[in-house]
Amino acid sequence: MTMAVWRKSSRSTNQGGECVEVAALSHVIGVRDSKDPAGGHLALGPERFAALVRRLKNLA
Repeated sequence: MTMAVWRKSSRSTNQGGECVEVAALSHVIGVRDSKDPAGGHLALGPERFAALVRRLKNLA
């Protein structure tokens, strides 16, 4: 996991500290809490990750 390049959204303001980071891993998308990067991550397949993003956009 040390080779993963994690990135935060350009829309992240760091004002509330509620940010997630994502990384393209070998066959999955990693999602982790930016405040606790050593605390583990979720590994989602591309279809599941796309579904998550769609649901989050619908909440906004």
